[in-house]
Amino acid sequence: MVRRKPKRNEAQAEVEPKGFDDFEVKLGDAMRGERATMGKSLLDVQRELRIKASYISAIENCDASVFETPGFVAGYVRSYARYLKMDAEESYERFCAESGFAVSRGLTSEHTTKVKERKSRMSRPKKQKSDDLFERAKTPFIPMEGSALAGISPNAIGSSAILLAVIALIAYGAWTVLNEIQKVSVTPVEQAPEITSTLGSGYDFAQTDTTTAAIPTADAFDRLYRPQALDVPIIVVRDAPISTLDPAELGFFAPPEIEDTLAGIDDLVVPIIEDVIAEVAEEPVADPIVVEEAAPQIAILAVQPAWVRVRGADGNVIFEKILDAGEEYLLPQLEDAPTLRAGNSGSVYFKVNGEVYGPAGGAGGVAKNVALSADNLSGSYAEADPASSGDLAKYLSVADAN
Repeated sequence: MVRRKPKRNEAQAEVEPKGFDDFEVKLGDAMRGERATMGKSLLDVQRELRIKASYISAIENCDASVFETPGFVAGYVRSYARYLKMDAEESYERFCAESGFAVSRGLTSEHTTKVKERKSRMSRPKKQKSDDLFERAKTPFIPMEGSALAGISPNAIGSSAILLAVIALIAYGAWTVLNEIQKVSVTPVEQAPEITSTLGSGYDFAQTDTTTAAIPTADAFDRLYRPQALDVPIIVVRDAPISTLDPAELGFFAPPEIEDTLAGIDDLVVPIIEDVIAEVAEEPVADPIVVEEAAPQIAILAVQPAWVRVRGADGNVIFEKILDAGEEYLLPQLEDAPTLRAGNSGSVYFKVNGEVYGPAGGAGGVAKNVALSADNLSGSYAEADPASSGDLAKYLSVADAN
């Protein structure tokens, strides 16, 4: 194999290393670098700036065709440049140069600046030619003097005129209605005047002599409204001390006059009373007849201390006590006979119309449900023998002595 040696005279291209300035840095690269330095993604920028992520990507790629409204492109580019802390105007100019985007004249910053300067010149106050110190306005916040009619609009004048016309029409209508209400219409009637009917139809009013009538003076007219003063004043006592007033004779509490109240009653009542007395005197009065004898008196007698309880027919307790030796309890008159319950019943006796029956039970025993009626006591118990019980004889002798 034969190798061909290069000739020495052939020019050998020398390759030199390139630096950072040799590369062209575009706007999108710079923006992506700043966003990467901040550590933000497209979604983070969308969430913070409220700009779609597709619009942010189009700004970095310098693609103006993505935007739907060209009028918002300048605002989006400037806002994104401020967010990345870059110069907003320079970033917008580079975006227009790289993408070929152009806007109308009215949307450029130069045109906007010129319009602002023109408005500021027009709003400046005009120089006053007067040499007066107080007439020359050195303070811009003092308002300029204007005419009184400068702030009035023609539409306001028309509305005010219509309002005044409506108010006038309402006032005229109210005035007309008020006059109609206050009108008094007089209609002649065929009825004769009252004075003619009083004097008679034959009275001649034309012959009345009015010249002889006295003309009233001023004093007469004053007398109509002011009474004539008395020569001697008359004093009438209207009040008196309270101590002299008797409520039984004066006021609402005073009784009516007896003569006025009973006037005419005697003529009506006396004949009736006399007739009743005569009828009663003619009829003989019969003696009263006793249909039923009185109920016998029943008493409970204790010769030694004994507990007794008397219960009525309805179950209520009438009497309950420990009767001492020689003490009696007289039963009240009842329709139904009460019942007795007694302790130490050998010392308890019953008195029916003075007759003694008993005892109610044995010595130290208890008597239960004893009907206290004359028939039951006389039929169930035998008459007591005072000789068999010394205590009974003693208390009966004391009772007889009393």
